[in-house]
Amino acid sequence: MDLEGLVRRANLSMVAFDLALGTGTLLAPDQTLALLGHDAPSDDARELFRRCGPIWLTFAAAHAVAAVRDKPEDWWAVAWLRGTELFTDVVWSNSRAVPAMRSKLALRGAGVYNLALALGSAVVARRA
Repeated sequence: MDLEGLVRRANLSMVAFDLALGTGTLLAPDQTLALLGHDAPSDDARELFRRCGPIWLTFAAAHAVAAVRDKPEDWWAVAWLRGTELFTDVVWSNSRAVPAMRSKLALRGAGVYNLALALGSAVVARRA
């Protein structure tokens, strides 16, 4: 599979991932945080996390639009959105509320994944 095909496949997986994450964050924040390796949240942490639900649902929509319309501006939007997420999970990985090393590593790896998807989406945008 070539780079463009890989980016397109990753983009589709992000529709599902961000849809699940956004929905879980809004409807079942404690369980979603637990799946991510977070300790039981305080009330304020829970609501700050829930605040991200609409953000992730917006990301899911952006990935879906890029997949369906396949226009350069849609792929540039995905590249930009993923770029905004380069360090957010890395910062979160430093929280004492994420005690498991595997969860910390996964959150740090998310930054690398976001960088790869941002760059890959830019490549697709330039080819479209």
